[in-house]
Amino acid sequence: MGEPTKILLDESDLPRRWYNLLADLPSPPPPVLHPGTKEPVGPDDLAPLFPGDLIAQEVTAERYVEIPEEVLEVYRLWRPSPLYRAHRLEKALGTPAKIFYKYEGVSPAGSHKPNTAVPQAYYNALAGVRRLTTETGAGQWGTALAFACSQFGLDCEVWQVRASYDQKPYRKAMIETFGGVVHPSPSELTEAGRTVLAKDGGSPGSLGIAISEAVEVAAGDPTTNYALGSVLNHVLLHQTVIGEEALAQFAKVGLTPDLIVGCTGGGSNFAGLAFPFLREKLSGRMDVAVRAVEPANCPSLTKGVYAYDFGDTAGMTPLMKMHTLGHDFVPDPIHAGGLRYHGMSPLLSHVYELGLFEAEARTQRECFEAGVRFARTEGIVPAPEPTHALASCIEEALRCRETGEEKVILTALCGHGHLDLAAYAAYLNDELVDHELLEREVAEAVAALPSIPN
Repeated sequence: MGEPTKILLDESDLPRRWYNLLADLPSPPPPVLHPGTKEPVGPDDLAPLFPGDLIAQEVTAERYVEIPEEVLEVYRLWRPSPLYRAHRLEKALGTPAKIFYKYEGVSPAGSHKPNTAVPQAYYNALAGVRRLTTETGAGQWGTALAFACSQFGLDCEVWQVRASYDQKPYRKAMIETFGGVVHPSPSELTEAGRTVLAKDGGSPGSLGIAISEAVEVAAGDPTTNYALGSVLNHVLLHQTVIGEEALAQFAKVGLTPDLIVGCTGGGSNFAGLAFPFLREKLSGRMDVAVRAVEPANCPSLTKGVYAYDFGDTAGMTPLMKMHTLGHDFVPDPIHAGGLRYHGMSPLLSHVYELGLFEAEARTQRECFEAGVRFARTEGIVPAPEPTHALASCIEEALRCRETGEEKVILTALCGHGHLDLAAYAAYLNDELVDHELLEREVAEAVAALPSIPN
């Protein structure tokens, strides 16, 4: 039969622990600061928004955290997810490289996001919370949280970035099908939203603005908590089931990757794939290069500054040291809505500062070109977000064609693009416009950063 196309694990092989990279880093990341006192936050500062179990996971230094059986029961609807060998793409490229992709589009929401939405809903339900609020960009996170809330009897209210709300109407329908309520952001429902609309009635919105709205509503209601789909430590922790499964799948075929490539917005998909492999690298058991790929018009890692900043536009969140373009930054409404965040995960930012991975930025047209190429060979229409990683993988594979290297390349195909076909139509009709952020624009965006000693 030759080399397999799908490398599968049994349900009994489902990881029973999440992995915490913090335990293996040579130094801890800078502390998260209270926006008022500028002192490190404690559990009591986070209690108005998160249940105790998630707060404990946010700050834990333990290497592993056990996954509750109630969460595993829901995970089994789609996990373990398949690892594919991209034979047809390799053949089309004429490359000796071996390209693998961990496909997270098999989840009920069509992306990797339920890996954290399910435990977040579970722990909130366990704490007696009745409703979760959140933001969403492309709609994948909002869909995932609405699905997870339906599993544990919670209400779900979502503020979706206006640009994506208009671009992707069927995301709203999917969220509502799972029982969620969706508002375009900025909205008139919150003080944060009204403030933005008073300045710019046609604002396309941003993840920072939508976060402000969702946090404002959660903070004002003792029966409501807030859920975040990326950036925070506990979110990245939950996503490590991706990388743990991939390690087991590579072991089945006797291979190890030479290069791991992932798209990055807030960092959850990238961290979920890369962190277990970085554990192996830090221990000396594996020599693997790791690469993050972000959009050229929202390049927090490659053009942002490493500084303390708010996670939202209104300045309601704690201050986190991260690679940021400034909390006031509103990126162009590119179709990769899940990557339109002004900052990068503080933990990932710290790992980047330690030199444990590299980063690059790509324009949306070259990414959609890669997405179409992938679809026409592998038969899966990828979401706009992972096309960034695919563009980098294809370029690497073409380099291998020139050098003759039989490099093993791994990426996370973190979602399908079935609800993003309007974006593909725009690309196919040559209607997409690229915009790479200029140094002048970055300087303007970071000018309003909080004054915190770095």
